[in-house]
Amino acid sequence: MTFVKNQTTQYLMAFALASFSFISSAQETKEIRFEAAINGAAFECGKSYSHVGLTQSMMTPNDFRMFISDVNLIEANGKLVPLELIQDNVWQVENVALIDFENGSDVCRNGTKPLNKTIKGSVPKGEYKGIQFVLGIPFKLNHGNPTVAPSPLSSTAMFWNWQGGYKFLKFDSSTNGRPIATQTPNAQGGGNASGFSVHLGSTVCASESKTTAPSSCKNPNVVTVRFDQFDVNQNVVVADMGAVLAQANIDINAEKTAPGCMSFPGDADCPPIMKAFGLPYEGQQGGDQVFFKVK
Repeated sequence: MTFVKNQTTQYLMAFALASFSFISSAQETKEIRFEAAINGAAFECGKSYSHVGLTQSMMTPNDFRMFISDVNLIEANGKLVPLELIQDNVWQVENVALIDFENGSDVCRNGTKPLNKTIKGSVPKGEYKGIQFVLGIPFKLNHGNPTVAPSPLSSTAMFWNWQGGYKFLKFDSSTNGRPIATQTPNAQGGGNASGFSVHLGSTVCASESKTTAPSSCKNPNVVTVRFDQFDVNQNVVVADMGAVLAQANIDINAEKTAPGCMSFPGDADCPPIMKAFGLPYEGQQGGDQVFFKVK
């Protein structure tokens, strides 16, 4: 009996290993590469860029991070194939990845030193011609407690509150040499912008308080991006904040609002920003997103 039992155990182990080998050989690892830019110029945290926005102003970025989720590769027949993310619990968890372009030094000292410009995962072996992904976080993951969440969802710098959830995109800058902490009133009752920020996230989320997870959000503000021509082995996804700011006046800040656009209703700085993401805002329809492009 012992001999039979051992023989059966060995058979089951061999079968399991063979099955695992078959599954592994049927998958292939893919790496989606991202780059950041300001009007086509390579992004460096703390570097100054001229000719930004409607007023062709000077801007010095000091933060640039974003959450990407639900990555799919596209087969020739148009079928979406989910990229199963490697669960490193540093930059990637479940179907969410944090892309981080800032380096935590000098004017970017409120950030973190490590960078991350890739999303890594696996798909069944095959021929893929395109890519689709979401700028944002799925609702079920967006309204938890970051202090107990696994990384990268543990980043409190990328979190508003339980009611609003995470900042899907965080971009901060100073403009024309002015520090971001000050604002000077002007004749129009607004102010000369001390800096310009773009924080994209869900707004008007229904809950009892800022520390209570909502049941829904009137403005989800997630951006679905699709490129039908994208070769994972050759192409790069470029995130260009210059394109987002092209129709914005980064020198003037709307009265009684945070610097730049924080996605909240009633901010006169937001319409051109949200439109550039392809998102509706205050009854205005979004256009085609111009933030991401393929290189």
